[in-house]
Amino acid sequence: MRLTKKDSEIYVFDGVAPKQALERVTHFAIAAHQDDVEIMAYHGIAECFGQKGKGFGAVVVADGGGSPRDGVYKEYTDTEMIQVRKAEQKKAAHIGEYSALALLMYPSKEIKDRAEDKLTEEIFDLLMTAKPKVVYTHNLADKHDTHIGVVLKTIKAIRKMPKASRPKQLLGCEVWRGLDWLDDKDKILLDTSAKPNLASALIGVFDSQVSGGKRYDLATSARWLANATYAASHSIDAYTHTAYAMDLTPLIKDDHMDISAFIEAHLMNFVNDVKSRLK
Repeated sequence: MRLTKKDSEIYVFDGVAPKQALERVTHFAIAAHQDDVEIMAYHGIAECFGQKGKGFGAVVVADGGGSPRDGVYKEYTDTEMIQVRKAEQKKAAHIGEYSALALLMYPSKEIKDRAEDKLTEEIFDLLMTAKPKVVYTHNLADKHDTHIGVVLKTIKAIRKMPKASRPKQLLGCEVWRGLDWLDDKDKILLDTSAKPNLASALIGVFDSQVSGGKRYDLATSARWLANATYAASHSIDAYTHTAYAMDLTPLIKDDHMDISAFIEAHLMNFVNDVKSRLK
């Protein structure tokens, strides 16, 4: 593993060697910030929790220094917040029994820098060791620039992999923009109904955010509930909670597919759907 940043590490809650821990990963989340994993990839966490032959792994790219803060955390410096956020993410990995958690500790400005290739190489190394079947990351319509930096570098890293080693599925998930607007044929439904106690515990462990002015615990559950309720107008709810994902798999099957054109097609599907209903 070529982890280059100070304080970067691979944390394994049950003490297994990092390489061995990564090799048991089948579902991998590559996220920008601490708690993004739990918000966007709970489907994978629940899918693997307590299941033999399945392992959930996570990569958190940012160091957490720019996190909003209030209450008891109001006077914390960026350096202090980095340590708090790192500790919270490790607690989540322990609660969710993640096979491995890679904390890469990059500042946001480097994540957003298209010329920054060290991060792409680190993601590539982690993917080549784990060789997961499913990868969860941010969606291409997310409104957070750091999230966009992560998904672009993730696609770039996967495109460097031999095709036989690539994940079977790449999912762009909801955080800083919901995906209910996606055309139904472009939308992947992720059941997040299982183990609501686990979901609450995972998001609730990020106290620096929840009690510090951002109620991600309530907002995430509410979004999942709304997705499930408003999924279909003429049938009863199939699930109690669901998340949506954008299927980014075509972008890792065809290395020449233009990323901007790919998301533009999704946006135009939405525009055309609205126009057709008005007519």
